[in-house]
Amino acid sequence: MSEPAGPTDAVLAVLDDLRAEGGELDALIGELSPAQWTTPTAAPGWTIAHQIAHLAWTDTAALLSVTDPDAFADEVEKAVASPDTFVDDGAEAGALLPPAELLSWWRDSRVQLQDALRAAPAGARFPWYGPPMSTASMATGRLMETWAHGQDVFDALGRARRPTERLRHVARIGIRARDYAFSVRGLTPPAEEFRIELTAPDGEGLWTYGPPNAQQGVRGDALEFCLLVTQRLHRDDTSVRAEGPDADRWLDIAQAFAGPAGPGRPPRSARGAR
Repeated sequence: MSEPAGPTDAVLAVLDDLRAEGGELDALIGELSPAQWTTPTAAPGWTIAHQIAHLAWTDTAALLSVTDPDAFADEVEKAVASPDTFVDDGAEAGALLPPAELLSWWRDSRVQLQDALRAAPAGARFPWYGPPMSTASMATGRLMETWAHGQDVFDALGRARRPTERLRHVARIGIRARDYAFSVRGLTPPAEEFRIELTAPDGEGLWTYGPPNAQQGVRGDALEFCLLVTQRLHRDDTSVRAEGPDADRWLDIAQAFAGPAGPGRPPRSARGAR
C-alpha cells in the first residue's frame, strides 16, 4: 500500500510564507537587549515578552493538536474552564522566562510545528479552539497570529514594517472567519456572501473575494483590512468601507482568530493620536 500523499504545492507555499513571516519577526527580536523585552505594547498589560510568549505557547498548542489530538483535548478543557484568562495566563507564564530562553522556545516550537505540518498526510484535519483545521488552515492561522503579534512588536519599538504579499493569507482567513465573528457574539451570520475588494500592498493589484454581483460588500486597503480583522486597528482609523447593513455590522465585530470576542483597540481619538 502506498504512503498517503503529503501537502500539495499550494499548502507548501503557505508553509513557506509562514516560515518567512516568523523569520522576519525573529530578525527583529533577536537583536533586542533584555531590557527591550519589557517594552510595553498596545495590548494592555502585555510587553514584547508577552507577545512572543503567546506565539510560543500557541505554536506549542498547535504542535500538540497535530501530533497528539487526545492530549490537545485536555488543553481545550482547560481553556473552557477559564475562557477569559487562559490566553493571558499562558502569555504571563512565558513572559517570566529569561529572554534568551523564551526566544529559544519560540524558535523551537515554530520549527517543530512547521515540520509536523509538512509531514501531515493530505486531507488531515486537526482539532482547535474553534472549528477543526486543515493543514492549510492551521498554517494560515499561525501566519496570521505571527503577523498580528509581530505588528504589536514593531509598533512598540517604533520600527517601520513593509507590508508584503503574505498579507493575502491574513485577509483570506479574516474573510473566512466572518460567520464565526457573528456566532461567537450570539448573532446570526448573514445568509449571503459579501463582495470583498482590497487594494494590494503594491498599490496596484486588487484582491477580490466573493461574488461580483453581491448586494453587500467591503472595499479598502488590504493592510488596513488585515489590521482591522486582527483587531490591531479600530475601523474609525481606516479607509475600509462597508456597503450594506450586514457588512457594516461585520466591520464592527470582525475577528480573524478563534476564541472569545476581543475588545479590539480603541480609536485614536480615544487614546490620543500618536
